[in-house]
Amino acid sequence: MKLGKYKLSVSFIGYATKALEEVELTKRKPDIDLGKLFLQADNVLLQTVEVVEEAAIFENKIDKIVYNAEKDATVTGGDATDVLRNTPLVSVDLEGNVSLRGSQNITILINGRPSGMFASSVRDALKSIPADQIKSVEVVTTPTAKYDGEGSAGIINIITKKKSAEGFTGSVNTSLGDNQNNAVLNLSAAKGRFGVNGSASTFFSWPRPSNFSFYRESTFDGIKQIQEQNGDGDSQFIGFNGSINAFYDINAFHSITSTFRINGRQFNRDGLNNIGFSNPSANLFQEYESVYDTKNLNSGFDWVTDYKIKLDEKEGHELTFAYQLTQNVDDRENDILQQDLLGNDPFINTSELRNNDGTNTESILQADYVKPFDDKIKLETGVKGVIRRIITDYNVFDRNSNTFLNDPFQSNIFNYNQDVYAGYASLNVKLGKNYGLVAGARYEYTDISGSFDRENPPFAQDYANLLPSIIVSRNFKNFQSIKLSYSRRIQRPSLFYVNPYSDQTDNRNQTFGNPLLSPEVTDQIELGYNTFIKGVGVNGAVYYRRTTDIIESFLQNVTPEGVSQTSFRNIGENNSIGTNVFTSITIKRVFTLRGSFNVYTYNATANIGGEELSANAILWNGFGVPGYVM
Repeated sequence: MKLGKYKLSVSFIGYATKALEEVELTKRKPDIDLGKLFLQADNVLLQTVEVVEEAAIFENKIDKIVYNAEKDATVTGGDATDVLRNTPLVSVDLEGNVSLRGSQNITILINGRPSGMFASSVRDALKSIPADQIKSVEVVTTPTAKYDGEGSAGIINIITKKKSAEGFTGSVNTSLGDNQNNAVLNLSAAKGRFGVNGSASTFFSWPRPSNFSFYRESTFDGIKQIQEQNGDGDSQFIGFNGSINAFYDINAFHSITSTFRINGRQFNRDGLNNIGFSNPSANLFQEYESVYDTKNLNSGFDWVTDYKIKLDEKEGHELTFAYQLTQNVDDRENDILQQDLLGNDPFINTSELRNNDGTNTESILQADYVKPFDDKIKLETGVKGVIRRIITDYNVFDRNSNTFLNDPFQSNIFNYNQDVYAGYASLNVKLGKNYGLVAGARYEYTDISGSFDRENPPFAQDYANLLPSIIVSRNFKNFQSIKLSYSRRIQRPSLFYVNPYSDQTDNRNQTFGNPLLSPEVTDQIELGYNTFIKGVGVNGAVYYRRTTDIIESFLQNVTPEGVSQTSFRNIGENNSIGTNVFTSITIKRVFTLRGSFNVYTYNATANIGGEELSANAILWNGFGVPGYVM
């Protein structure tokens, strides 16, 4: 509150109002303890109570779309994957992979912060977050300068519930389903300036069967090779989450908040593949089966502390310091048994145990300053430093020889360091009653280095990126608005793309990373329209996206034995044009119908070995979700 003299009125339903005269706030005494206040009962029987309006499930703001999941009963009992399936512009496939307008190059945040739980698998991490813990989801397709530059398609920010009501509250929620089962415990307590809340959840899935088939014909130097695979298997996951959040308002101008979150999960997969390979010109015919049992153990924690200073009585004028420490441990174990079915290639008969253990530690320090000049102009600026240290230890144990294999692609220790230093400035301006403008720029410098404990030479690279953004909006009557925006984003290659460990779970298809990859850089222009009239909401947009240095899998070699060796390269650029429409219809407050449709082009060009290559496609996805609230 601003400094000055106040008259206070204290009221509550069923009690008479109590008035307090001459309450004064000064710089020496910016807050006052009024002690215990007693209200006299004044019971009045109400004839009728009518709720005339409820907070909208979807909100359209100048820089984002907000989905208020806590207002949506259709996602009760599910997980974050189910919440995102109901979120505008977001698509989730049957495997749980998340994309925004057809692209999986997105950044997912928890309460505006990155989380180590997404480091190894976004899909598995989302399944571990119960829907009952999610307050809202923010979809940002044109991130302003205050956001990190990573995530070429945009940002999905998951806001969790934080209860701080005076007193003690608690709740227990459980759900059973044919896919996943959840149990959630929430507790919160607050008194005066201090409050704390915590949650714990556990989840597990039933075994899920799957099957696949694969066929490929390839010709090298006039020699035709054929490979065919068929397989089936089962997968299952189990895990837990826990968090505790505490806040303390030191006085009216200083406050501190700290959150600690832990998570753990295990993903198991086993199955059988039948593989056939033929090279008629070399009179080579092979058929074998591969039995695999894969276990992926993942655990980690996030610790975030914010210290906020309100610099004066003007609302919104504040300085925030934040520190975050994140660690994620990922242990993968692949147990593989291969047997020759024709008896003509004994070298196929192998029994190996492959391990790939990794630790990702991240430290973040940042400062953010907000200065409102008046009700129409606001300046945001800040600096940030990110220190990432990743260690992966991978090896192979051959049961036939009872020894560890000395293979630089399967047995090594990889040390990967990535430091990012950033600064930004953004200006938010209201132009009259109906126009809005957000413009800014972000500078990011990235320094990367890596080394190996065996044989492979060390490497290093650095690069700088200037990332401008601008949004112009216009509001019309009847809740209509249009928005024109431009932004530049980058997508740094994740550990999956840079780790040189050779994934040989399938000996016929080997994949390994490339530590010298550069980031993708995306420029996007978007024109959007939004309206809400009598229970019908429509959000639509057309966009153009140009991405340079796109990262794609690249078939480097096919050996005479038919083994495909695939890695990743920055191969060229992609120019994409697309449109998306999201519609929400509410009928008599009990029946809802939501649908989304996205169609876009993929026009990639590349120069590989002096040869110009291109790939063109038209892609689309969509969903429809009916709902009924009793």
